[in-house]
Amino acid sequence: MINLQKAEFLRSAAGLDGLPKDGLPQIVFAGRSNVGKSSIINCLLNRKSLARTSSMPGKTANINLYSIDRKLYFSDLPGYGFAQVGQKERERWGRMMNQYFAECHDIALGILVVDLRHKPTDDDVAMAGVFRQVGIPFVVVANKADKLKNSQRAECEALVRETLEVPRIIPFSAVKALGRQDVLNEIFARVKEN
Repeated sequence: MINLQKAEFLRSAAGLDGLPKDGLPQIVFAGRSNVGKSSIINCLLNRKSLARTSSMPGKTANINLYSIDRKLYFSDLPGYGFAQVGQKERERWGRMMNQYFAECHDIALGILVVDLRHKPTDDDVAMAGVFRQVGIPFVVVANKADKLKNSQRAECEALVRETLEVPRIIPFSAVKALGRQDVLNEIFARVKEN
């Protein structure tokens, strides 16, 4: 069994040369800037501030790697979308992501984080397409579910499923830990398969 308490920040990698080479499975967190990837990682690991959160979009400029019980890695990718960064930095991110998905063979699962309150963006649709194109299984985690009334949730969930063309999503709240066990079940299932 994986001990989630044995989680530590490993490094911030600016390119593939900074990624682990030990063959352990990687769980990749992708999503637009400010969607709450770091908050979800903290929630999954029952930690308050292992993954640094920021109110400023685009704070994560590299691939932030976390070692989980020395059995797998969480990889927090740079956010895409409205990040307040220059064109050169965006291009560097794009090249790094393309290289990462093309050359990293240890990705066991992609976690595409979206905001349940809004229709997924074109970038979200493109990210789902990348996972499909390179053959990486992925799950859509729809964050910020706690900010919706119960009467709004079903309609919002349906919109996310239809836009991203997936049969199911996991509604999530990092604040209330809603969906936490569902996401962990997906992760543990994929890690066992590898």
